[in-house]
Amino acid sequence: MFGLKVISLTDAAAERVKEIMASSDEPVVGLRLGVEKGGCAGMSYTVDYVTTPDPKDDVVEEKGVTVFVDPKAALFLLGTVMDFRVTKLSSGFVFENPNQVSACGCGESVELKPADPAALAAQH
Repeated sequence: MFGLKVISLTDAAAERVKEIMASSDEPVVGLRLGVEKGGCAGMSYTVDYVTTPDPKDDVVEEKGVTVFVDPKAALFLLGTVMDFRVTKLSSGFVFENPNQVSACGCGESVELKPADPAALAAQH
């Protein structure tokens, strides 16, 4: 899409994706990343198993894993770095998204604006 990768993964995120795929009860070819309306800030990230790829998805192959990006979410995720962090109280995927305008206090939802692909391409 637009000559840019929709997302990139940190080493920690790639390792966690590998662990999730290895522990699945059914054959999994990757994870699908998307966004959905919900939460107090307006949108939430979604991460789901992919057993059969959707040809409409954007495909990111990086660090030995495959992440499929829902095409409806691509403009909201363009330029995002997917990380995996462990703290004393929780562990999970964290998204460093340049399109994020704000987040709710509980950290479960975000407000996103669509990316400007021309501006992002000019930065690279």
